[in-house]
Amino acid sequence: MPVNAPSPSGCGSRPSKVEFPTEAYPLGSRWEADEIGYLLGYDIGSSAIKAALVDPETGRLVASAQSPLERELEIFAPQAGWAEQDPEIWWENAVGATRALRRGDSVNLEDVEAVGISYQMHGLVIVDKNQSVLRPSIIWCDSRAVGIGEKATNRMGRANCLERMLNLPGNFTASKLGWVRENEPEVYVRIFKAMLPGDYLAMRLTGDARTTVSGLSEGVMWDSREERLAGEVLDCLGISRDIIPDLVPTFGFQGSITGEASRELGLRKGIPVSYRAGDQPNNALALNVLEPGEIAATAGTSGVVYGVTDRPVWDPDSRVNTFVHVNHSPQRPRYGVLLCINGTGILNSWLRNKGFIAGDSAIGYDDMNALAASAPVGSGGLAFLPYGNGSERTLGNRDIGASLHGLNFNVHDRSHVFRSAQEGIVFALNHGVEIMRGMGLDVDRVRAGYANMFLSPVFCEAFANTVGAVVELYNTDGAQGAARGAGIGSGVFRDQSEAFRGLERIGVIEPTAALMDLYGDAWSRWVEVLQNCLSER
Repeated sequence: MPVNAPSPSGCGSRPSKVEFPTEAYPLGSRWEADEIGYLLGYDIGSSAIKAALVDPETGRLVASAQSPLERELEIFAPQAGWAEQDPEIWWENAVGATRALRRGDSVNLEDVEAVGISYQMHGLVIVDKNQSVLRPSIIWCDSRAVGIGEKATNRMGRANCLERMLNLPGNFTASKLGWVRENEPEVYVRIFKAMLPGDYLAMRLTGDARTTVSGLSEGVMWDSREERLAGEVLDCLGISRDIIPDLVPTFGFQGSITGEASRELGLRKGIPVSYRAGDQPNNALALNVLEPGEIAATAGTSGVVYGVTDRPVWDPDSRVNTFVHVNHSPQRPRYGVLLCINGTGILNSWLRNKGFIAGDSAIGYDDMNALAASAPVGSGGLAFLPYGNGSERTLGNRDIGASLHGLNFNVHDRSHVFRSAQEGIVFALNHGVEIMRGMGLDVDRVRAGYANMFLSPVFCEAFANTVGAVVELYNTDGAQGAARGAGIGSGVFRDQSEAFRGLERIGVIEPTAALMDLYGDAWSRWVEVLQNCLSER
Protein backbone atom coordinates (compact mmCIF):
# COMPACT_ATOMS: atom_id res chain seq x y z
CA MET A 1 0.00 0.00 0.00
CA PRO A 2 1.72 3.23 -1.09
CA VAL A 3 1.54 5.73 1.76
CA ASN A 4 3.11 9.14 1.30
CA ALA A 5 4.49 11.34 4.01
CA PRO A 6 2.32 14.15 5.42
CA SER A 7 2.39 17.38 3.48
CA PRO A 8 4.31 20.27 5.08
CA SER A 9 1.10 22.26 5.30
CA GLY A 10 -0.48 19.77 7.68
CA CYS A 11 -4.02 19.26 6.51
CA GLY A 12 -3.02 20.02 2.95
CA SER A 13 -6.12 22.06 2.05
CA ARG A 14 -6.75 25.62 0.94
CA PRO A 15 -7.12 28.32 3.61
CA SER A 16 -10.53 27.97 5.17
CA LYS A 17 -13.22 30.38 4.06
CA VAL A 18 -15.99 28.52 5.82
CA GLU A 19 -18.65 30.60 7.52
CA PHE A 20 -20.27 28.93 10.51
CA PRO A 21 -23.79 29.98 11.50
CA THR A 22 -23.32 30.71 15.22
CA GLU A 23 -25.44 32.32 17.88
CA ALA A 24 -24.66 33.81 21.28
CA TYR A 25 -20.87 33.57 20.89
CA PRO A 26 -19.44 35.19 17.73
CA LEU A 27 -16.18 33.66 16.62
CA GLY A 28 -13.30 34.79 18.82
CA SER A 29 -15.45 36.51 21.43
CA ARG A 30 -13.98 34.49 24.31
CA TRP A 31 -10.36 34.53 23.15
CA GLU A 32 -9.39 37.56 25.18
CA ALA A 33 -9.70 35.63 28.45
CA ASP A 34 -6.43 35.35 30.41
CA GLU A 35 -6.23 31.62 29.75
CA ILE A 36 -8.29 29.40 27.49
CA GLY A 37 -8.94 25.92 28.84
CA TYR A 38 -9.57 22.63 27.09
CA LEU A 39 -12.36 21.78 24.69
CA LEU A 40 -14.21 18.56 25.55
CA GLY A 41 -15.89 16.45 22.89
CA TYR A 42 -18.15 13.44 23.31
CA ASP A 43 -18.97 10.86 20.64
CA ILE A 44 -21.97 8.67 21.51
CA GLY A 45 -21.48 5.55 19.43
CA SER A 46 -23.47 2.35 19.50
CA SER A 47 -20.38 0.38 20.58
CA ALA A 48 -18.75 2.84 23.00
CA ILE A 49 -18.78 6.39 24.31
CA LYS A 50 -15.62 8.33 23.49
CA ALA A 51 -14.36 11.55 25.03
CA ALA A 52 -11.52 13.79 23.90
CA LEU A 53 -9.79 16.89 25.25
CA VAL A 54 -8.29 19.27 22.68
CA ASP A 55 -5.97 22.18 23.40
CA PRO A 56 -7.42 25.08 21.37
CA GLU A 57 -4.09 26.93 21.19
CA THR A 58 -2.33 24.06 19.40
CA GLY A 59 -5.30 22.08 18.07
CA ARG A 60 -3.65 18.98 19.51
CA LEU A 61 -5.28 16.11 21.34
CA VAL A 62 -4.49 16.31 25.06
CA ALA A 63 -6.22 13.14 26.22
CA SER A 64 -8.82 10.67 25.01
CA ALA A 65 -10.75 7.84 26.59
CA GLN A 66 -13.63 5.53 25.87
CA SER A 67 -16.05 3.52 27.93
CA PRO A 68 -16.50 0.63 28.08
CA LEU A 69 -12.90 -0.30 27.29
CA GLU A 70 -12.71 -4.09 27.10
CA ARG A 71 -16.09 -4.78 25.51
CA GLU A 72 -18.70 -3.11 23.34
CA LEU A 73 -22.05 -1.68 24.39
CA GLU A 74 -24.77 -4.23 23.91
CA ILE A 75 -27.46 -3.73 21.29
CA PHE A 76 -30.67 -5.48 22.31
CA ALA A 77 -32.85 -7.13 19.67
CA PRO A 78 -36.19 -8.14 21.27
CA GLN A 79 -37.37 -9.19 17.79
CA ALA A 80 -35.71 -9.77 14.45
CA GLY A 81 -34.93 -6.43 12.82
CA TRP A 82 -35.13 -4.49 16.09
CA ALA A 83 -32.20 -2.70 17.75
CA GLU A 84 -32.43 -0.90 21.08
CA GLN A 85 -30.14 0.60 23.71
CA ASP A 86 -30.80 2.07 27.14
CA PRO A 87 -29.97 5.81 27.08
CA GLU A 88 -28.98 5.62 30.74
CA ILE A 89 -26.11 3.35 29.66
CA TRP A 90 -24.87 6.13 27.37
CA TRP A 91 -24.82 8.54 30.31
CA GLU A 92 -23.09 6.07 32.63
CA ASN A 93 -20.37 5.48 30.06
CA ALA A 94 -20.06 9.20 29.28
CA VAL A 95 -19.34 9.66 32.99
CA GLY A 96 -16.86 6.77 32.86
CA ALA A 97 -15.07 8.13 29.78
CA THR A 98 -14.89 11.62 31.32
CA ARG A 99 -13.35 10.35 34.54
CA ALA A 100 -10.89 8.25 32.54
CA LEU A 101 -9.55 11.42 30.89
CA ARG A 102 -7.71 12.28 34.09
CA ARG A 103 -4.04 11.33 33.87
CA GLY A 104 -2.60 11.87 37.28
CA ASP A 105 -2.17 15.59 37.77
CA SER A 106 -1.63 16.34 34.07
CA VAL A 107 -5.31 16.85 33.20
CA ASN A 108 -7.66 18.97 35.28
CA LEU A 109 -11.25 18.75 34.12
CA GLU A 110 -11.92 22.06 35.87
CA ASP A 111 -10.04 23.60 32.94
CA VAL A 112 -12.64 22.55 30.37
CA GLU A 113 -13.98 25.65 28.61
CA ALA A 114 -16.78 24.24 26.45
CA VAL A 115 -18.43 20.92 25.51
CA GLY A 116 -19.44 19.51 22.12
CA ILE A 117 -21.47 16.40 21.31
CA SER A 118 -21.44 13.95 18.41
CA TYR A 119 -23.96 11.13 18.39
CA GLN A 120 -25.29 8.11 16.54
CA MET A 121 -27.84 9.42 14.07
CA HIS A 122 -31.54 8.60 13.53
CA GLY A 123 -32.22 7.19 17.01
CA LEU A 124 -35.29 7.98 19.11
CA VAL A 125 -35.27 8.81 22.82
CA ILE A 126 -38.55 9.71 24.54
CA VAL A 127 -38.91 11.16 28.04
CA ASP A 128 -41.72 12.22 30.36
CA LYS A 129 -42.12 15.52 32.19
CA ASN A 130 -39.58 14.40 34.79
CA GLN A 131 -37.06 13.74 32.01
CA SER A 132 -37.26 10.03 32.74
CA VAL A 133 -36.79 7.72 29.75
CA LEU A 134 -40.06 5.98 28.85
CA ARG A 135 -38.65 3.09 26.81
CA PRO A 136 -35.29 1.95 25.40
CA SER A 137 -34.00 4.03 22.51
CA ILE A 138 -34.90 2.70 19.06
CA ILE A 139 -31.51 3.19 17.41
CA TRP A 140 -30.30 3.82 13.86
CA CYS A 141 -30.14 0.22 12.61
CA ASP A 142 -33.61 -0.75 13.87
CA SER A 143 -35.90 -1.74 10.97
CA ARG A 144 -39.32 -1.87 12.60
CA ALA A 145 -40.62 1.44 11.22
CA VAL A 146 -40.02 0.72 7.52
CA GLY A 147 -43.73 0.01 6.94
CA ILE A 148 -44.76 3.15 8.84
CA GLY A 149 -42.47 5.23 6.61
CA GLU A 150 -43.81 3.63 3.44
CA LYS A 151 -47.40 4.43 4.43
CA ALA A 152 -46.44 8.05 5.15
CA THR A 153 -44.71 8.29 1.78
CA ASN A 154 -47.82 7.05 -0.01
CA ARG A 155 -50.02 9.55 1.82
CA MET A 156 -47.80 12.58 1.23
CA GLY A 157 -46.48 11.59 -2.20
CA ARG A 158 -42.92 10.64 -3.12
CA ALA A 159 -42.20 13.81 -5.08
CA ASN A 160 -43.54 16.01 -2.28
CA CYS A 161 -41.38 14.23 0.34
CA LEU A 162 -38.23 14.48 -1.75
CA GLU A 163 -38.73 18.10 -2.77
CA ARG A 164 -39.45 19.27 0.77
CA MET A 165 -37.59 16.89 3.12
CA LEU A 166 -35.00 15.65 0.57
CA ASN A 167 -35.80 12.10 1.71
CA LEU A 168 -38.63 9.65 2.05
CA PRO A 169 -39.70 9.11 5.70
CA GLY A 170 -38.25 5.59 5.44
CA ASN A 171 -36.97 4.22 8.71
CA PHE A 172 -35.87 7.52 10.18
CA THR A 173 -36.65 9.06 13.58
CA ALA A 174 -40.07 10.46 12.63
CA SER A 175 -41.23 7.03 11.45
CA LYS A 176 -39.90 5.41 14.63
CA LEU A 177 -41.91 7.90 16.66
CA GLY A 178 -44.93 7.05 14.52
CA TRP A 179 -44.32 3.38 15.33
CA VAL A 180 -44.46 4.13 19.06
CA ARG A 181 -47.73 6.03 18.62
CA GLU A 182 -49.31 3.12 16.73
CA ASN A 183 -47.91 0.21 18.72
CA GLU A 184 -47.34 1.59 22.23
CA PRO A 185 -50.11 4.16 22.71
CA GLU A 186 -49.83 3.93 26.49
CA VAL A 187 -46.20 5.06 26.16
CA TYR A 188 -46.89 7.69 23.52
CA VAL A 189 -49.43 9.59 25.64
CA ARG A 190 -46.79 10.05 28.36
CA ILE A 191 -44.21 11.62 26.05
CA PHE A 192 -43.09 15.09 27.03
CA LYS A 193 -40.26 15.37 24.50
CA ALA A 194 -38.93 13.18 21.69
CA MET A 195 -35.23 13.53 21.04
CA LEU A 196 -32.20 12.21 19.19
CA PRO A 197 -29.40 10.52 21.18
CA GLY A 198 -27.28 13.68 21.25
CA ASP A 199 -30.24 15.71 22.49
CA TYR A 200 -30.55 13.25 25.36
CA LEU A 201 -26.92 13.64 26.41
CA ALA A 202 -27.24 17.42 26.14
CA MET A 203 -30.34 17.24 28.36
CA ARG A 204 -28.40 15.29 30.98
CA LEU A 205 -25.66 17.92 30.84
CA THR A 206 -27.83 21.06 30.84
CA GLY A 207 -31.23 20.03 32.16
CA ASP A 208 -32.96 21.25 28.98
CA ALA A 209 -34.52 19.12 26.22
CA ARG A 210 -33.60 20.86 22.96
CA THR A 211 -32.67 19.94 19.41
CA THR A 212 -31.13 21.45 16.26
CA VAL A 213 -32.09 21.99 12.63
CA SER A 214 -29.52 19.40 11.54
CA GLY A 215 -31.04 16.96 14.04
CA LEU A 216 -34.57 17.50 12.77
CA SER A 217 -33.31 17.13 9.22
CA GLU A 218 -31.73 13.74 9.92
CA GLY A 219 -35.00 12.63 11.51
CA VAL A 220 -36.94 13.76 8.38
CA MET A 221 -38.74 16.37 10.45
CA TRP A 222 -37.37 19.46 8.71
CA ASP A 223 -38.81 21.09 5.59
CA SER A 224 -35.69 22.17 3.72
CA ARG A 225 -37.64 24.07 1.08
CA GLU A 226 -39.49 26.21 3.62
CA GLU A 227 -36.71 26.14 6.29
CA ARG A 228 -39.11 25.16 9.07
CA LEU A 229 -40.41 22.21 11.07
CA ALA A 230 -41.95 19.63 8.73
CA GLY A 231 -45.44 19.83 10.16
CA GLU A 232 -46.83 17.84 7.24
CA VAL A 233 -44.73 14.82 8.22
CA LEU A 234 -45.76 15.06 11.86
CA ASP A 235 -49.43 15.48 10.98
CA CYS A 236 -49.31 12.52 8.62
CA LEU A 237 -47.84 10.32 11.37
CA GLY A 238 -50.25 11.67 13.98
CA ILE A 239 -47.44 13.19 16.06
CA SER A 240 -48.08 16.21 18.24
CA ARG A 241 -45.81 19.16 17.52
CA ASP A 242 -45.68 19.88 21.25
CA ILE A 243 -43.31 16.96 21.84
CA ILE A 244 -40.67 18.33 19.47
CA PRO A 245 -38.03 20.20 21.52
CA ASP A 246 -37.18 23.86 21.02
CA LEU A 247 -34.38 24.65 18.58
CA VAL A 248 -30.84 25.69 19.45
CA PRO A 249 -28.07 26.44 16.94
CA THR A 250 -25.72 23.68 15.86
CA PHE A 251 -22.87 26.04 16.81
CA GLY A 252 -23.64 28.36 19.72
CA PHE A 253 -24.98 28.40 23.24
CA GLN A 254 -27.11 25.31 23.91
CA GLY A 255 -27.21 25.38 27.70
CA SER A 256 -24.92 25.30 30.71
CA ILE A 257 -23.57 22.37 32.74
CA THR A 258 -25.81 21.88 35.75
CA GLY A 259 -24.66 21.35 39.30
CA GLU A 260 -25.72 17.71 39.18
CA ALA A 261 -23.81 17.05 35.94
CA SER A 262 -20.84 18.94 37.37
CA ARG A 263 -20.69 16.66 40.40
CA GLU A 264 -20.94 13.47 38.32
CA LEU A 265 -18.45 14.48 35.64
CA GLY A 266 -15.99 16.64 37.51
CA LEU A 267 -16.58 19.57 35.14
CA ARG A 268 -17.06 23.16 36.20
CA LYS A 269 -20.67 24.18 36.71
CA GLY A 270 -21.95 26.71 34.17
CA ILE A 271 -19.62 26.01 31.25
CA PRO A 272 -21.49 25.94 27.91
CA VAL A 273 -22.54 23.10 25.68
CA SER A 274 -21.90 24.87 22.39
CA TYR A 275 -22.15 22.26 19.62
CA ARG A 276 -24.01 19.09 18.73
CA ALA A 277 -24.34 17.12 15.50
CA GLY A 278 -24.96 13.62 14.24
CA ASP A 279 -21.88 11.45 13.95
CA GLN A 280 -21.53 11.63 10.16
CA PRO A 281 -21.91 15.40 9.72
CA ASN A 282 -19.58 15.68 12.71
CA ASN A 283 -17.09 13.29 11.13
CA ALA A 284 -17.08 15.60 8.11
CA LEU A 285 -16.47 18.58 10.39
CA ALA A 286 -13.62 16.71 12.09
CA LEU A 287 -11.99 16.29 8.65
CA ASN A 288 -12.64 19.91 7.58
CA VAL A 289 -15.11 18.67 4.96
CA LEU A 290 -17.42 21.65 4.78
CA GLU A 291 -17.44 22.97 1.23
CA PRO A 292 -19.12 21.69 -1.95
CA GLY A 293 -17.22 18.86 -3.59
CA GLU A 294 -15.45 17.69 -0.42
CA ILE A 295 -15.94 14.05 0.63
CA ALA A 296 -15.51 12.31 3.99
CA ALA A 297 -15.66 8.64 4.91
CA THR A 298 -15.83 6.64 8.09
CA ALA A 299 -15.98 2.93 8.83
CA GLY A 300 -16.98 2.19 12.39
CA THR A 301 -19.96 0.00 13.29
CA SER A 302 -21.51 1.28 10.06
CA GLY A 303 -19.69 2.61 7.00
CA VAL A 304 -20.38 6.01 5.48
CA VAL A 305 -19.34 8.10 2.51
CA TYR A 306 -20.49 11.71 2.98
CA GLY A 307 -20.31 14.45 0.36
CA VAL A 308 -21.04 18.16 0.70
CA THR A 309 -23.03 20.11 -1.86
CA ASP A 310 -24.67 23.54 -2.03
CA ARG A 311 -27.68 22.15 -3.91
CA PRO A 312 -30.67 20.28 -2.40
CA VAL A 313 -30.17 17.09 -4.42
CA TRP A 314 -31.79 13.75 -3.65
CA ASP A 315 -31.93 10.14 -4.80
CA PRO A 316 -35.40 9.37 -6.20
CA ASP A 317 -35.46 6.09 -4.25
CA SER A 318 -33.95 7.56 -1.05
CA ARG A 319 -31.20 4.91 -1.09
CA VAL A 320 -28.68 7.66 -0.36
CA ASN A 321 -29.92 10.47 1.84
CA THR A 322 -29.49 14.23 1.96
CA PHE A 323 -29.59 16.30 5.15
CA VAL A 324 -28.64 19.86 6.03
CA HIS A 325 -24.94 20.01 6.94
CA VAL A 326 -23.54 21.47 10.15
CA ASN A 327 -22.63 24.82 8.52
CA HIS A 328 -25.89 25.18 6.61
CA SER A 329 -27.81 28.44 6.58
CA PRO A 330 -30.62 29.66 4.30
CA GLN A 331 -28.28 32.35 2.97
CA ARG A 332 -25.39 29.92 2.37
CA PRO A 333 -26.89 26.44 1.94
CA ARG A 334 -24.78 23.37 2.64
CA TYR A 335 -26.14 19.84 2.42
CA GLY A 336 -24.58 16.50 3.29
CA VAL A 337 -25.26 13.56 0.97
CA LEU A 338 -24.95 10.47 3.15
CA LEU A 339 -24.38 6.92 1.98
CA CYS A 340 -24.61 4.43 4.85
CA ILE A 341 -23.91 0.69 5.00
CA ASN A 342 -25.12 -0.69 8.33
CA GLY A 343 -22.92 -3.77 8.33
CA THR A 344 -19.32 -2.57 8.44
CA GLY A 345 -17.15 -2.78 11.56
CA ILE A 346 -19.89 -4.83 13.18
CA LEU A 347 -19.10 -7.60 10.66
CA ASN A 348 -15.44 -7.59 11.70
CA SER A 349 -16.56 -7.58 15.34
CA TRP A 350 -18.91 -10.49 14.73
CA LEU A 351 -16.19 -12.56 13.06
CA ARG A 352 -13.96 -12.01 16.09
CA ASN A 353 -16.42 -12.24 18.97
CA LYS A 354 -19.28 -14.45 17.82
CA GLY A 355 -18.40 -16.02 14.51
CA PHE A 356 -15.33 -17.42 12.83
CA ILE A 357 -12.91 -17.17 15.76
CA ALA A 358 -15.34 -16.73 18.65
CA GLY A 359 -13.67 -17.37 21.98
CA ASP A 360 -10.10 -17.03 20.67
CA SER A 361 -8.97 -14.09 22.80
CA ALA A 362 -5.46 -14.34 21.33
CA ILE A 363 -6.70 -13.01 17.98
CA GLY A 364 -7.20 -9.25 17.86
CA TYR A 365 -8.16 -6.89 15.07
CA ASP A 366 -4.52 -6.25 14.15
CA ASP A 367 -4.05 -10.00 13.76
CA MET A 368 -7.16 -10.23 11.60
CA ASN A 369 -5.87 -7.39 9.41
CA ALA A 370 -2.51 -9.14 9.02
CA LEU A 371 -4.18 -12.42 8.08
CA ALA A 372 -6.43 -10.61 5.57
CA ALA A 373 -3.33 -9.09 3.98
CA SER A 374 -1.86 -12.57 3.46
CA ALA A 375 -4.75 -13.58 1.17
CA PRO A 376 -4.84 -12.50 -2.48
CA VAL A 377 -6.96 -9.68 -3.90
CA GLY A 378 -10.39 -11.15 -4.55
CA SER A 379 -10.09 -13.54 -1.59
CA GLY A 380 -9.69 -16.59 -3.80
CA GLY A 381 -13.17 -16.14 -5.26
CA LEU A 382 -15.02 -15.66 -1.95
CA ALA A 383 -17.76 -13.03 -1.93
CA PHE A 384 -19.08 -11.64 1.38
CA LEU A 385 -22.33 -9.67 1.47
CA PRO A 386 -22.12 -7.61 4.71
CA TYR A 387 -25.83 -6.79 5.04
CA GLY A 388 -26.41 -8.38 8.44
CA ASN A 389 -27.32 -5.33 10.52
CA GLY A 390 -30.92 -4.59 9.57
CA SER A 391 -32.58 -3.03 6.55
CA GLU A 392 -30.15 -1.36 4.18
CA ARG A 393 -31.07 1.94 2.58
CA THR A 394 -28.90 1.31 -0.50
CA LEU A 395 -31.00 -1.83 -1.11
CA GLY A 396 -34.29 0.06 -0.86
CA ASN A 397 -34.75 -0.77 2.84
CA ARG A 398 -34.53 -4.49 2.14
CA ASP A 399 -33.01 -6.80 4.75
CA ILE A 400 -31.25 -9.64 2.93
CA GLY A 401 -28.90 -10.59 5.77
CA ALA A 402 -25.18 -11.24 5.57
CA SER A 403 -23.90 -14.19 3.57
CA LEU A 404 -20.65 -15.76 2.39
CA HIS A 405 -20.50 -17.22 -1.12
CA GLY A 406 -18.11 -19.52 -2.95
CA LEU A 407 -16.55 -21.20 0.09
CA ASN A 408 -14.32 -24.15 -0.85
CA PHE A 409 -13.14 -26.24 2.12
CA ASN A 410 -10.03 -27.35 0.22
CA VAL A 411 -8.95 -23.84 -0.80
CA HIS A 412 -10.05 -21.27 1.73
CA ASP A 413 -8.91 -20.58 5.28
CA ARG A 414 -9.64 -17.79 7.73
CA SER A 415 -7.31 -15.35 5.92
CA HIS A 416 -9.59 -15.56 2.86
CA VAL A 417 -12.67 -15.07 5.04
CA PHE A 418 -11.21 -12.03 6.80
CA ARG A 419 -10.18 -10.46 3.50
CA SER A 420 -13.50 -11.23 1.84
CA ALA A 421 -15.29 -9.49 4.73
CA GLN A 422 -13.24 -6.32 4.29
CA GLU A 423 -13.56 -6.41 0.51
CA GLY A 424 -17.29 -7.06 0.82
CA ILE A 425 -17.71 -3.96 2.98
CA VAL A 426 -15.82 -1.88 0.43
CA PHE A 427 -17.87 -3.31 -2.44
CA ALA A 428 -21.10 -2.50 -0.59
CA LEU A 429 -19.86 1.07 -0.11
CA ASN A 430 -18.94 1.30 -3.79
CA HIS A 431 -22.43 0.12 -4.70
CA GLY A 432 -23.69 3.22 -2.89
CA VAL A 433 -20.98 5.50 -4.29
CA GLU A 434 -22.33 4.74 -7.77
CA ILE A 435 -25.68 6.15 -6.60
CA MET A 436 -23.92 9.28 -5.29
CA ARG A 437 -22.19 9.75 -8.63
CA GLY A 438 -25.55 9.47 -10.32
CA MET A 439 -26.65 12.40 -8.15
CA GLY A 440 -23.80 14.51 -9.50
CA LEU A 441 -21.17 14.08 -6.77
CA ASP A 442 -17.56 13.46 -7.74
CA VAL A 443 -15.99 10.90 -5.42
CA ASP A 444 -12.36 11.11 -6.52
CA ARG A 445 -10.68 12.24 -3.27
CA VAL A 446 -11.86 11.10 0.15
CA ARG A 447 -10.75 12.15 3.64
CA ALA A 448 -11.00 9.69 6.51
CA GLY A 449 -9.84 9.53 10.10
CA TYR A 450 -7.12 6.98 10.79
CA ALA A 451 -9.38 4.80 12.92
CA ASN A 452 -11.61 1.71 12.88
CA MET A 453 -11.59 -0.11 9.51
CA PHE A 454 -9.27 2.51 8.01
CA LEU A 455 -6.55 1.12 10.29
CA SER A 456 -6.48 -1.92 7.99
CA PRO A 457 -4.10 -1.70 4.98
CA VAL A 458 -6.32 -4.15 3.09
CA PHE A 459 -9.43 -2.03 3.66
CA CYS A 460 -7.66 1.18 2.58
CA GLU A 461 -6.17 -0.45 -0.52
CA ALA A 462 -9.48 -2.04 -1.49
CA PHE A 463 -11.36 1.24 -0.97
CA ALA A 464 -8.96 3.35 -3.05
CA ASN A 465 -8.74 0.85 -5.92
CA THR A 466 -12.41 -0.14 -6.04
CA VAL A 467 -13.85 3.38 -5.73
CA GLY A 468 -11.03 4.83 -7.82
CA ALA A 469 -10.38 7.60 -5.31
CA VAL A 470 -7.35 8.97 -3.51
CA VAL A 471 -7.77 8.30 0.22
CA GLU A 472 -6.29 10.81 2.65
CA LEU A 473 -5.94 9.70 6.28
CA TYR A 474 -6.02 12.25 9.12
CA ASN A 475 -5.24 12.26 12.81
CA THR A 476 -8.76 12.79 14.04
CA ASP A 477 -11.94 11.08 15.18
CA GLY A 478 -15.51 11.96 16.11
CA ALA A 479 -14.78 13.01 19.68
CA GLN A 480 -12.04 15.40 18.51
CA GLY A 481 -14.42 16.79 15.92
CA ALA A 482 -16.99 17.45 18.63
CA ALA A 483 -14.34 19.25 20.68
CA ARG A 484 -13.45 21.47 17.71
CA GLY A 485 -17.15 22.14 17.19
CA ALA A 486 -17.40 23.24 20.82
CA GLY A 487 -14.57 25.70 20.22
CA ILE A 488 -16.34 27.12 17.18
CA GLY A 489 -19.68 27.41 18.95
CA SER A 490 -18.24 28.96 22.10
CA GLY A 491 -16.18 31.53 20.22
CA VAL A 492 -12.86 30.20 21.50
CA PHE A 493 -11.48 30.17 17.95
CA ARG A 494 -10.80 33.52 16.34
CA ASP A 495 -11.35 32.20 12.82
CA GLN A 496 -11.96 29.00 10.95
CA SER A 497 -8.29 28.28 10.26
CA GLU A 498 -7.68 28.08 14.01
CA ALA A 499 -10.51 25.57 14.34
CA PHE A 500 -8.52 23.09 12.25
CA ARG A 501 -5.06 23.83 13.53
CA GLY A 502 -3.49 20.54 14.54
CA LEU A 503 -5.43 18.53 11.94
CA GLU A 504 -2.72 16.71 9.97
CA ARG A 505 -2.71 14.40 7.01
CA ILE A 506 -0.76 11.31 8.05
CA GLY A 507 -1.05 9.14 4.95
CA VAL A 508 -2.28 8.92 1.37
CA ILE A 509 -3.38 5.83 -0.55
CA GLU A 510 -3.55 6.25 -4.31
CA PRO A 511 -5.17 3.79 -6.71
CA THR A 512 -2.94 2.08 -9.25
CA ALA A 513 -3.88 0.66 -12.64
CA ALA A 514 -2.81 -2.91 -11.80
CA LEU A 515 -4.71 -3.05 -8.51
CA MET A 516 -7.77 -1.37 -10.01
CA ASP A 517 -7.93 -4.17 -12.58
CA LEU A 518 -7.71 -6.86 -9.88
CA TYR A 519 -10.31 -5.21 -7.66
CA GLY A 520 -12.49 -4.52 -10.69
CA ASP A 521 -12.69 -8.24 -11.42
CA ALA A 522 -13.49 -9.03 -7.77
CA TRP A 523 -16.09 -6.24 -7.72
CA SER A 524 -17.83 -7.64 -10.81
CA ARG A 525 -18.06 -11.10 -9.22
CA TRP A 526 -19.43 -9.57 -6.02
CA VAL A 527 -22.09 -7.57 -7.89
CA GLU A 528 -23.25 -10.75 -9.64
CA VAL A 529 -23.65 -12.47 -6.26
CA LEU A 530 -25.59 -9.48 -4.89
CA GLN A 531 -27.93 -9.38 -7.88
CA ASN A 532 -28.61 -13.10 -7.57
CA CYS A 533 -29.47 -12.71 -3.88
CA LEU A 534 -31.76 -9.76 -4.55
CA SER A 535 -33.58 -11.64 -7.32
CA GLU A 536 -34.18 -14.62 -5.02
CA ARG A 537 -35.93 -12.51 -2.35
